[in-house]
Amino acid sequence: MVVGILGSFLPVLPGTPVSWIGLLLLHLTKAVPDDWVFLGITLGIAILVFALDYIIPVWGTKKFGGSKWGMIGTTVGLIVALIFPILGFFGIIIWPFVGALVGELINKADQKTALKAAFGSFLGFLTGTFIKFMVTIIYLGLFIYKAWEYKSALFPFL
Repeated sequence: MVVGILGSFLPVLPGTPVSWIGLLLLHLTKAVPDDWVFLGITLGIAILVFALDYIIPVWGTKKFGGSKWGMIGTTVGLIVALIFPILGFFGIIIWPFVGALVGELINKADQKTALKAAFGSFLGFLTGTFIKFMVTIIYLGLFIYKAWEYKSALFPFL
């Protein structure tokens, strides 16, 4: 579940599917009864959010006149923020924007267009990240709820 939450920020980890696997593993224990409707609904949501994670940044970039270079720059900016956490939490917000701006400038956009497109790419990135983070937190809550509900079967020594 923690890896899923981290995956909502890290572009190399599929956050919601990893969190869903945590729910699946909990249900595959003998202590928690199988609930295939619950698993099916949460899987559907995980797949939807996973797909939206690719659609939302593209939509944001195109809506604000950006290019593929802006989206690539956003991803590179996020990686820079994770490798060099100079600005702490604000780096995760600032570097993707700077990356999108540089990407648009590399694409030979004028400064005004590049700034607007960078904002769109960045907004799409933030929206997708927020949705992934919220779903993974909800999945964590569901995991804790189910584990607590069946705690005597999961943890007989308590």
